Amino acid sequence: MRLSLTNAIKFKANAPLLLHSSSLPIAKSTLAFRSVLTPLISPLSLTGRPNTVTFLPSPFIRCRAAMATAACVEVKEQIELTETEKKIFDRLLNTLRHFNLETQLRVAGGWVRDKLLGKECYDIDIALDNMLGSEFVDKVQEYLSSTGEVAQGLAVIPSNPEQSKHLETARMRLFDLWIDFVNLRCEDYCENSRIPTMKFGTAEEDAYRRDLTINSLFYNINTNLVEDFTKRGLEDLKFGRIVTPLPPKATFLDDPLRVLRAIRFGARFDFTLDEELKKAAACDDVKTALAAKISRERIGTEIDLMISGNQPVKAIDYICDLTLFWVVFSLPPKVEPAVSDECYRLSAAYVDASWQLIQLIGCSNFSDEQRRLCLYSALFLPLRCATYKDRKDKMIPAVNYIFRDSLKRKASDADTVINIHKSLEKFLSLIPSILSNEDVQITEVDWGKEFVDVPVTSKLRVLTGFLLREIKDFWRVALLVSTLLYPTEIDCSHDIIDRNFQLDKRKGIFVSVENAIVKLGLEKVWDLKPLVNGKDIMNILQLKVGGPLVREWQEKTLSWQLAHPSGTAEECLDWMKETYSKRIKME
Repeated sequence: MRLSLTNAIKFKANAPLLLHSSSLPIAKSTLAFRSVLTPLISPLSLTGRPNTVTFLPSPFIRCRAAMATAACVEVKEQIELTETEKKIFDRLLNTLRHFNLETQLRVAGGWVRDKLLGKECYDIDIALDNMLGSEFVDKVQEYLSSTGEVAQGLAVIPSNPEQSKHLETARMRLFDLWIDFVNLRCEDYCENSRIPTMKFGTAEEDAYRRDLTINSLFYNINTNLVEDFTKRGLEDLKFGRIVTPLPPKATFLDDPLRVLRAIRFGARFDFTLDEELKKAAACDDVKTALAAKISRERIGTEIDLMISGNQPVKAIDYICDLTLFWVVFSLPPKVEPAVSDECYRLSAAYVDASWQLIQLIGCSNFSDEQRRLCLYSALFLPLRCATYKDRKDKMIPAVNYIFRDSLKRKASDADTVINIHKSLEKFLSLIPSILSNEDVQITEVDWGKEFVDVPVTSKLRVLTGFLLREIKDFWRVALLVSTLLYPTEIDCSHDIIDRNFQLDKRKGIFVSVENAIVKLGLEKVWDLKPLVNGKDIMNILQLKVGGPLVREWQEKTLSWQLAHPSGTAEECLDWMKETYSKRIKME
């Protein structure tokens, strides 16, 4: 039987560790670390850990020990509010005074963490100790109306316990910032239910129900204090540790999305995952719960935040190390050809290689969206040939399933990555000719077009132009991913898995091909306006309506235009008339 949070923490001291939000003397900022020996009966012993009374050494001693394995993170002694934050908190406190409320207003979680790390955060979540968020939002709205101000964007997001969203959340917009309001909560679990009974809780109970200790800190707006009810949130933040307030397995089974959040924060801040946390994250019960209990949209959102973040390689490596790869990136049934056991390791290696190449080439060469989809393209590179049959027996790329079903990402993401993958063969066939400036060989690649009328000396420019028109702004992404597959002295997949990338050579290939494309004048070739339009073509073909023949000649005239960059419309039409006349005579 799972224990309630109230029972699990009843032996904890009631007083949290406190930090003032205004300037503090150093002595006060270390108030949490004053005792030499602290007797402690761990509440965690009630949920699976040894039920013993222990004496922990002074946190000063523990901190020195921790420094041997974790670098110190600079944590501010005070939270400095922006002018906007001051105005928001002032309105909320005035609401309390206006209605003579005794409610304690606490900013929870990420905002407190980021502020202590000296980072700005615009995600303000406020926890209330004695009323629902919707009730308080109504009070704020009424108070603002009495002063002539107007609240914007009022909304209530209902709870959804089936998807591990246990709290109703009220939202409003103040001074162009969204503010979320929820009540402090305590959760009780019945023996045979994964859905808790919700009730109002204390700030301490709420802190222990948070996903991580570094996210369990509160900033009390009423008192201007930072509150650390777990008594280790500040220390874990300082020493870069990702730890759950309660035993990790119970925490993850409560809300399995916390596994991915732990990974994301560990990667984002370059913090170390706790060993017990890693064991719990990798256990079958938690993996089953993650697959069954959490909506695919929420999983996809977490993955997108990792891929778009500052440490995507570390995040994907954590997912692989914790054997979560196929739980997150689930495949459709009956994939052909069968996916190898090492595929996920190869995926992680390609993400690493592409990330390092982006840094070597220069991040400024890629937009945020290009970088994001470049990493997805690398992640799913080993799956680029994998397909499955849909309900209509149509063969669909497995990557399409992962984006649309496993991650519930937008269709355009799937389309872009699949197009990048489709372009790789063509890029790989062109790279040798671009690098050597020799005639291009196209016999081994299906271009989907005929180029019999293209002069040999112009074929490279024509083929490259058509390729870039297919993938448009993502041609540099496709080129970068192509370099990962381009033969070097080391081609074995085992060498890629071992992260032996030969990045300098691949960067050299990228830069050489990029320069050649720019020199050919093809950098924005998809914006090229055709010299000849459909009406001109129909006149020469003596057609009254369009059709496949017109589309065929549109491609042919575009080929001519790419082969003759200085050509005019008249010259293109003359060429078409002559070529068409020869075809008629041959027929």
